[in-house]
Amino acid sequence: MLTLLYGMGRPTADVDVLEIAPPESSEPISRLAFQGGPLHRKYGVYLQYVGPGIACVPEDYERRLTEMFPGVFEHLRVMALDPYDLALSKLERNIQRDRDDVRHLARTIPFDLDLLRRRYQTELRWQMARPEREDLTLDLWIDAIREERKERSE
Repeated sequence: MLTLLYGMGRPTADVDVLEIAPPESSEPISRLAFQGGPLHRKYGVYLQYVGPGIACVPEDYERRLTEMFPGVFEHLRVMALDPYDLALSKLERNIQRDRDDVRHLARTIPFDLDLLRRRYQTELRWQMARPEREDLTLDLWIDAIREERKERSE
């Protein structure tokens, strides 16, 4: 979704999935679309479920989703996280790839850093296993974004 919606140049073979709804219909999808399934073998792309430990998302993310291909598929709706929710979903894992993705999003959007912090505080922090650590991570991200903005404006 980073590539399609926000112009990220890093290619990927997987599409992250937070949940599949309705739950009773997910079995056929998982057989077809997850790694090693027919979709992956034929097209080289697959769905990857990302749950807690990989990605925590702000609690009201559903109301901010964007449909990516409205009306294109008869039985499928592909929804994307808004950029703030997408960035915050990378906070807990915080590997280099996640930091690069957030920097890219911050250049592309550009982020309202107060909104990013507010959404973290009200919708995500309570879900974190070690919120004090994530507080520091968010502070570092915001400082890095501000520094990059400053350098670009000079």
